[in-house]
Amino acid sequence: MTDCPCGSKIVTEECCGPIIDGAPAPTAEALMRSRYTAFTLKNLDHIENTHASAIRKEFNRSAAQTVVNDSAWKGLEIREVVDGGINDQVGTVEFVTHFERGDENFTHHELASFRKENNLWVYVDGKMNPRSNPRQVEKIGRNEPCPCGSGKKYKKCCGS
Repeated sequence: MTDCPCGSKIVTEECCGPIIDGAPAPTAEALMRSRYTAFTLKNLDHIENTHASAIRKEFNRSAAQTVVNDSAWKGLEIREVVDGGINDQVGTVEFVTHFERGDENFTHHELASFRKENNLWVYVDGKMNPRSNPRQVEKIGRNEPCPCGSGKKYKKCCGS
């Protein structure tokens, strides 16, 4: 028994294995992890069967076969999960996969969308290399009250 390739530190037979074998994924993240594990195990049936019905016909099995045959999978990193829980109908999972092809290391960064169809989680689409929102910085005028709460002007307190 080995740890699941998805990085959960749980054995495959108790983690992604049952989902790949046909058990319903309880969450969008669980489906995402099982899809990564299916890539590492070269199980393209699971990848194809977990596409949303609207995009399933677009699945290019020969291209996917080339990817799984030519890649050595090095890890999955889940960055953020929004919704996609047991009682949700939609959710997103931002993830990064690490893999090697030939002598080169690669990363695949995606914001994947999932939804339930017939009460089963399916992959809808993904946005490659998503960018987070720019950080907003509020400028404080020199004569404004200091935000630290001292009651002094900013220029005489934290702004000096």
